[in-house]
Amino acid sequence: MPIISPGRGGGRYEPVADINITPFVDVMLVLLIVFMITAPMLAAGMLVDLPKAKSARPLDSREPVIVTVAKDGKLYVGRDEVSRAALATAVRAKLGDDQNRQIYVRGDRDVIYGDVVAVMDQLALNGLVKMALVANASSATAVASPEP
Repeated sequence: MPIISPGRGGGRYEPVADINITPFVDVMLVLLIVFMITAPMLAAGMLVDLPKAKSARPLDSREPVIVTVAKDGKLYVGRDEVSRAALATAVRAKLGDDQNRQIYVRGDRDVIYGDVVAVMDQLALNGLVKMALVANASSATAVASPEP
């Protein structure tokens, strides 16, 4: 026995063929918001307190390889923690086919300068010489150098 739907022609049941896109739009908006919030965090690397420098320039638009020396002395390539022995291998893996890409070395302000130099030296000894130190732009006045 057919189901009778009032208001439809002939008193017979007719399926509704309209697509309800409201749930689809709701899910897509939630996903858009989630990606907008998480995307900036993915490219930042590890959080360190960078020193200020007046000559700091914006980074290259290509995705760089970021080596971070954290306050506690741990090393990171991107967001992955690595040992000193595996540093060059991890950087080469991140560089992939483009071995001429820039390697950015970020050191926390409170890290001993020798630790940052040791990381750069280790990379240079492994043939990775295209490096740059990363610092935040500063609006502080320049420190006068001592006169000879």
